[in-house]
Amino acid sequence: MSSSPFLQGFTVKKAVLPDVEINYAFAGEGPPVLLLHGHPQTHIVWRKVAPKLVEAGYSVIAPDLRGYGDSGKPESDAEHRPYSKRVMAGDQIALMAELGHHRFSVVGHDRGGRVAHRLALDFPDVVERLAVLDIAPTRTMYAQTDQEFATRYFWWFFLIQPFDFPEKMIGADPEYFLRRHIAGQVRTDGAVGEEAIAEYLRTYKNPATIHAICEDYRASAGIDLEHDTDDEHRRITAPLLAIWGANSVVGDLYDVLATWKEKATGVTGCSLPCGHAIPEEAPDGLTARLMEFFSSP
Repeated sequence: MSSSPFLQGFTVKKAVLPDVEINYAFAGEGPPVLLLHGHPQTHIVWRKVAPKLVEAGYSVIAPDLRGYGDSGKPESDAEHRPYSKRVMAGDQIALMAELGHHRFSVVGHDRGGRVAHRLALDFPDVVERLAVLDIAPTRTMYAQTDQEFATRYFWWFFLIQPFDFPEKMIGADPEYFLRRHIAGQVRTDGAVGEEAIAEYLRTYKNPATIHAICEDYRASAGIDLEHDTDDEHRRITAPLLAIWGANSVVGDLYDVLATWKEKATGVTGCSLPCGHAIPEEAPDGLTARLMEFFSSP
């Protein structure tokens, strides 16, 4: 257990769960809020948001998803089941239960939003409120794939290629891949500084991390779609806030609110003036909207 060098006032610790260790940062007292990061980030993506939520009176927990950051990287299988969003959501339930939180709000960005989507479906009595950042539902995005989406989100189709093709390609120069990936999604100069990039790279260059990330995406294109098809007629019952970047690919290509209204019963949302990396590009606007959402009737 140690103080976080990136999230002011937070402590970093590892939770030993039945089949994986989850690295997480935590601070604060009050209503619990779980923050789930995306790819290629780790929990430090919340460094500009999480301390403000603590100041506002919330208990904030920001883990590294399994496979990412300093969390465990379990072996996968032919169906990529250990990296399904159902299993990854189960990690978060176990983590929060260990911390004594049996009902909480969830904010998920990018991959974390997909874990949060599954969490809200599988554990409707646990999720009080759900916010998803710069995503449309996975099944919707694959079903509506066209040349523009495939070009601008090429990694959705590259990372799912059979082992070990993408692993070898990324592993040849992980820093180049990570920097190009981040630069291609961020629209705000200076939003992601060198210290943050160095921290992302510290764990991203680990071959086990690269493989786990590929397995995450392979699961999304396979077993996750099967789970989503099985739940085609189910709806998220928790209030859902969708926020997207006005200058992001998702904001350009999708009617984000409409896609989520097909999946949930109570949806509100808006765009923010930024690209994909909302927690890093528009932290003040995001924090304000989250606090409004958490405190609304």
